[in-house]
Amino acid sequence: MTAAALVLAVLLALQTWRLHTEQLAHRDLQVSVERDRQARTAAALKAVNDNTAKQETHATASQENANELLEELSRQRDAAVAGAARAERLRLDESRRAATYRAMSEAGAAACSALADRTTALDRQLAEGVGVVAELRGVVERRDAEVKALMGQIDADRALSEQR
Repeated sequence: MTAAALVLAVLLALQTWRLHTEQLAHRDLQVSVERDRQARTAAALKAVNDNTAKQETHATASQENANELLEELSRQRDAAVAGAARAERLRLDESRRAATYRAMSEAGAAACSALADRTTALDRQLAEGVGVVAELRGVVERRDAEVKALMGQIDADRALSEQR
């Protein structure tokens, strides 16, 4: 009986030792899983922070781009108003000059009348041409500002996508 008790005691000790080894392995596994979870959480937090910083940079660049466009359009609008005022002034001056030319033609010979008519036509064409040039300049400047704004937006978008 003592041999059987001894065998049972040895088997019990062996089983206890195996159980203890399994418990240690289980604890090590739990620690490893927790470390992995913490590492994944830290990586996710870093990714969120990086993405937020990139989005803020992109939003700032986009806002600056939009502000530059608004300022440029305002400047162009002011230039267009000034150009229109100049064209109107020339048109009014053209009417005054036409009256002067007519007065000259009435005082002079028939050649002066033809010259006055031709000069009046040239003045009218000049006034129209200045108006057209001012309008086209405004269109081209507005287009240039829009292209510049779009290039700024493209650069901001590229910078954002390159950061990813």
